[in-house]
Amino acid sequence: MWKDFKKFLMRGNVVDLATAVVIGAAFGKIVTALVDNIIMPCVGMLTAGVDFANMKYVLKAAELDAAGEVVKEEVAIGYGVLINAVLEFLIIAFVIFLVIRLMNKAKDKLAKKEEEEKKEEPVPADVALLTEIRDLLKTNESGAAK
Repeated sequence: MWKDFKKFLMRGNVVDLATAVVIGAAFGKIVTALVDNIIMPCVGMLTAGVDFANMKYVLKAAELDAAGEVVKEEVAIGYGVLINAVLEFLIIAFVIFLVIRLMNKAKDKLAKKEEEEKKEEPVPADVALLTEIRDLLKTNESGAAK
């Protein structure tokens, strides 16, 4: 059982997945900082200073005693947090889309460059001669077989 577990852990897929999770978590922190500290304040400014994180629908207000102390907490639906999470998701998805798009373009350029290099390589005279002899032998064999 230990050998099987060790074999499972050393697979390339498991290591790749673990790497992706760690990088994804770090990337998520960067995006969260971007959303919380740069994008949401700008959106809040555009919406007359409204902070989405504090947006909520109060179902039952908090009860206070005579001294102003909270006796019962308020019951509220915090839909602003959901708005923040949706915006964060959209930003992450867009950034990942851009990264993958750039990677695909780079991969395509590299493939085209390699293809052009293959086309540009001159065929040595001896290889061309051997190819010609091979083709002649094939045509003679197919003609003789009839």
